[in-house]
Amino acid sequence: MDPFEAFQQVDLRVGRILEARPFPEARRPAYQLRIDLGPELGVRQSSAQLTERYRPEELAGRKVIVVANLPPRRIAGFRSEVLVLGADDPEGRVALLAPEDDTEPGQRVY
Repeated sequence: MDPFEAFQQVDLRVGRILEARPFPEARRPAYQLRIDLGPELGVRQSSAQLTERYRPEELAGRKVIVVANLPPRRIAGFRSEVLVLGADDPEGRVALLAPEDDTEPGQRVY
């Protein structure tokens, strides 16, 4: 499989965070997120290490980019179903990757 074909296998989607709550059981500081991925994929959950840059109340309503087709992972007994994408900021904190405002949950990212 060539690199472009491999990239096309990754299902990137727009999501909207519905809820973020502290995840004290995680080894590293993290939140448990509920994310709306639109009518086709529904609501999924994820564990994300965003505590150094964001407070839970700042995350609700934010749009994010997620990888929607990775196998679920168990993190401290929590089922994380999607991977929320981010990049390190200059201080090494995770900054969320976000789409433009006119995108809707569930839309594919190319």
